[in-house]
Amino acid sequence: MESHVKKGGRHEFTQTGRPAVRGTQGAVTSPHYLATQAGKSILQQGGHAVDAAISMNAVLCVVLPHMAGLGGDLFSIISDRKESNIQAINGSGRSGRKAAIGFYKEKGYDEIPDRGPLSSNTVPGTVKAWEDLHQQYGRIKWKDLFTDAIHYAQNGFPLSSKVAQFIFDKQEVLSQHPKTADIFLPDGKPVAEGAVFKQPDLAQSLALIAEKGAEVFYQGDLAEKIVQSLQEEGGVLTLEDFSNHESTWEKPASTSYGSYEIHELHPNTQGLATLMMLNVLKKFDLPSIGDHTPDYYHLMAEAAKLSFHYRDEWVTDPEFLSIPVKKLLSEEHTDKIFEKLDWRKAYPLDKLPEMPKVSTSKDTTFMAAVDSEGNACSLIQSIYHEFGSGFVPEDTGILLQNRGSFFELDAEHPNALEPEKRTFHTIIPAMATKEGKPFMLFGTMGGEGQPQTQAALFTRVVEFGYDIQQAIEAPRWLYGRTWGEDSSSLKLESRIPDSIAGELANRGHEIEKAESFSQQMGHAQGIVIDEKTGVYSAGADPRGDGIALSW
Repeated sequence: MESHVKKGGRHEFTQTGRPAVRGTQGAVTSPHYLATQAGKSILQQGGHAVDAAISMNAVLCVVLPHMAGLGGDLFSIISDRKESNIQAINGSGRSGRKAAIGFYKEKGYDEIPDRGPLSSNTVPGTVKAWEDLHQQYGRIKWKDLFTDAIHYAQNGFPLSSKVAQFIFDKQEVLSQHPKTADIFLPDGKPVAEGAVFKQPDLAQSLALIAEKGAEVFYQGDLAEKIVQSLQEEGGVLTLEDFSNHESTWEKPASTSYGSYEIHELHPNTQGLATLMMLNVLKKFDLPSIGDHTPDYYHLMAEAAKLSFHYRDEWVTDPEFLSIPVKKLLSEEHTDKIFEKLDWRKAYPLDKLPEMPKVSTSKDTTFMAAVDSEGNACSLIQSIYHEFGSGFVPEDTGILLQNRGSFFELDAEHPNALEPEKRTFHTIIPAMATKEGKPFMLFGTMGGEGQPQTQAALFTRVVEFGYDIQQAIEAPRWLYGRTWGEDSSSLKLESRIPDSIAGELANRGHEIEKAESFSQQMGHAQGIVIDEKTGVYSAGADPRGDGIALSW
């Protein structure tokens, strides 16, 4: 793709540590190399892109246990050549029927605990979403999608340095519950880098799901074990909560950007933040502004700041609050944001009306697949904080998410805890289409960094002519909070020169420098599809353990 850059730094980033991988028969990418290989195997057996995504996700539940897991939620966007519309599935779980503000207040809590059984107050939606996706699109037998995940859980895999570091850093969390400590801190010591890490209880749980489907997780043996363990520790979820769980199919929220349409999940996700950002960015001549210039970073940070302001006002379960999606994506609303932009200075937060508090966000895993027919699946899955709730129910090996701790115990807050409610979710898969056909699948981990990185990847590809790997490896920034950070500073990777950082500081940004290729910026993946040539280009982030494959 030819660049139209008139100034800026594209020339600095054409050399990457790894190439974009290109092929015509299929492409897969994920944040761990073993998961990506599993996805390739499924596609080469004739699987649909959805089959590959499920298989990759199942492996990630084993090899990235701090980010992914059977005890978490997922969202996905799908383009199938036999369907005229882009489809999306919301695989997030609802709070239990007994989960209410009063329950926590009576125990003396002003906030829902971040960890432990009381943080796990929503039903995990991942397994049901897998089954719903497979029933709609799958070609490979259900049980065969879990072969690799079961193998790595039962027989083990060499632990990467990044995962080993997370286990080391989170020993306090992992030591709080005996079953969790048995897995990650055998003999009281964290599993070390390079050790063959085995999870036999998780292997058995995966085998049960492979054999019996989602029913065993929501109505059978696994549901009973999870609920019993939670209730013994004072948790709120019941067997009825599990048996009543359902995924939701939807038409995604979308906005146009030149000849492209960008698709995101509706609330309860923050997908609207990406769409609001892109609505602002398309008002500017980005090639003239140039990538890797003070103006580019200033514009991106300001677009994020102002979009997040309106996101925080509205994003929750739309069944509990009427959310004006069309208004937020309208030209009138975009102009409202546009009018606040000033090239000379950052917009002061104290000039904006006070918005509801939104908690910081943590970890997730994004993966994407395109099969030989051009069917495409963009999927994201998470257990929220690193290692979720830190609680593993007896004999399951399943770390339960703590996504429900994102609820607020303030009845006036839009994301207030209520029974059978879906909480605000930061995790968002994205897909861009051109003339109705998939053009780009992209996403990342990283809480508030997700809309910003999505905007960076998309604009660097379509405005600056980067290939997908160049877009992923180029220096990134982060306005706001992630990975436990509470400040709303503008964090810049160290490859962004001090001269640019200084200019941004002069405009009023609170600057923090991050290391080169910082994990704080998230692990991004993407696939670009050239409809004219039929070539798939895939990339994966060196900030993580992932690879991309195409053939």
